[in-house]
Amino acid sequence: MIYSSKKISRGYARSVKLSIPLFLSLVLAACGRDKFKDERQLTTDFSQNHDLDNNDNFSPDDQWLVYDTRTEEGGIGANGKIEKVDVVTGETIVLYGLENNTSFGPGVGAASYSHTENQVVFIHGLLNASADYPYQQWRRSGVLVADDAPGVPIPMDARDISYPFTSGALRGGTHRHEWSGDGQWIGFTYNDALMKEREDSTGVNYNLRTIGVSKKGRRVIVNDTLNEENFSGEWFSALVVKVEPNPKNGSDEISRAEGDSWVGIAGYKKDDGSKQRARAFIGTVTDKRGKEVKEVFIVDIPGCISCVGKDGALEGTKTSFPSPPADTFQRRLTHTAESEFSGCEGVVRSAHDGSLLAFLAFDAHNIKQVFTIPPTGGTPVQQTFHATDVQSGVRWHPNEHRICYVWNNAIVSRKIGEGEFEIWTKPSQEPPMNLVWSHDGSKIAYNRTVKNGEGRAAKQIFIIDL
Repeated sequence: MIYSSKKISRGYARSVKLSIPLFLSLVLAACGRDKFKDERQLTTDFSQNHDLDNNDNFSPDDQWLVYDTRTEEGGIGANGKIEKVDVVTGETIVLYGLENNTSFGPGVGAASYSHTENQVVFIHGLLNASADYPYQQWRRSGVLVADDAPGVPIPMDARDISYPFTSGALRGGTHRHEWSGDGQWIGFTYNDALMKEREDSTGVNYNLRTIGVSKKGRRVIVNDTLNEENFSGEWFSALVVKVEPNPKNGSDEISRAEGDSWVGIAGYKKDDGSKQRARAFIGTVTDKRGKEVKEVFIVDIPGCISCVGKDGALEGTKTSFPSPPADTFQRRLTHTAESEFSGCEGVVRSAHDGSLLAFLAFDAHNIKQVFTIPPTGGTPVQQTFHATDVQSGVRWHPNEHRICYVWNNAIVSRKIGEGEFEIWTKPSQEPPMNLVWSHDGSKIAYNRTVKNGEGRAAKQIFIIDL
């Protein structure tokens, strides 16, 4: 079946003066063809969820998928288990479990596999969690577990909230951990415990989400444990994005950074032909009228994240965030603030070669679509032309310029530069979510909420074989 493009193409014809070739390309891009793939349900246990959490869940050999078992009500704080499932047999194995986890923590969740080793990183709440000090955004860290040593936690990022602070250690909580293509770095979002205390005491919004990275190979020793609030880590960590509690109207200053991911397997190509490691993200700016708007940003990551930059100490002060390392360069890529329908959304995802970044934004008809932009800057290009909102962010094929996403409660794919999109799953009452592509490009795994005969609902894992 071909989906009609009359409604959307007439709208574009009326509102925009188009050349005949461009108009025809838009008509083609608004059309799609059913190419349903074989769909199979991998998990069937209704006693728990199987949450992929929009991460990199396939093992390096594509044999396993890692997930957490959080409930909708309890979230990560109330979850004590990380599991993996064999993509062929459906066999499940517990990689890490907290026997005495409670509703207030410690909590574990949001697991991601390394691209190069049989090792997983995930959120781990602080071990001293209690009813008075529960799992929080600023009370968690990244922990590693190897497939051949399940249950043995390796602390990734060090934590030190006792002055004088420790360079290479953080003072809060990390989240949404993502391995780089070479397995030597992990990126994350971050909330600072000391800035949260300052916010509570002043009433000023200092609890600002930002972005950091950890680098493998340099252990950070923290001697003062402070009732398990502080601990050493196996990787060196630094914040790389600057945030401000009161950004200047109309400036590129941001009050929040999120939706981040690595650019390319090994960065993007600069004008001189060299590769630059970077993370793309969504930053919240303030427009000329004082309204918050989300835009796409990128930050270049230097090779030396232990080198002190012009903004001050890597470990921060009692009243300021840890500062980015030397040669960290943060810049804005989109400028939708003055558009009629402003703002960008979702996780900013990169093509494998780092040449394009994909994100969600609103078209001229206030419909949420997929757009792309080069990491070096330029004019965003609209890649989808659906008559209703795209429902999820983009995942890229591991070695092609092909994207997949959710629209009309179905998984849809489109090759960049080609007009027609393909519908790979039948529209369902419960939409697919948390899409993830296998390393060899032959499978897409995703979540869908399913009810059993007794009416019990659970988030299950499905796979389509391409």
